[in-house]
Amino acid sequence: MESISLDAIDLRLLDALQRDASQTNQQLAADVHISPPTCLRRVQRLRTAGLIERQVALLSPDRLAPLLGHGLQAVVEIALDRQDVAALDAFEARVIADDAVQQCYRVSPGPDFVLIVAARDMPGYLALAQRLFTADANVRNVKAFFSLKRSKFEPRVPLAPD
Repeated sequence: MESISLDAIDLRLLDALQRDASQTNQQLAADVHISPPTCLRRVQRLRTAGLIERQVALLSPDRLAPLLGHGLQAVVEIALDRQDVAALDAFEARVIADDAVQQCYRVSPGPDFVLIVAARDMPGYLALAQRLFTADANVRNVKAFFSLKRSKFEPRVPLAPD
């Protein structure tokens, strides 16, 4: 990853892309008040520098629920018996490889990890718990909190005061 410095235009570009990455280069350039060629060069520079990891579509769980079932989402705290680097790295590698794990955080103090996991239903969560937690002899404690309602979800990184 190259070293990069950011100016106000770069920050406006990043913020605009976080809000809506589907807009055309022409729309983005107009929003940020720069020419389309300059906009394209700057966005490519930000991608090359690794500041833009990827572009994704955010799906609506509420609209998908009638089609797929509501599913379960849980916040799970994990405490390990051994916290040496190898044990932490091994557990982390195993959980991040599982599609049901949406987010994984190493935290301190308290538990060693906090995960956001998704399952189709309670049997699906039990299967996830078995493969990720119960089968691992180093997992000392698991505490799951099941989501009743998602009040806010914002993947945007705050770049500057609004």
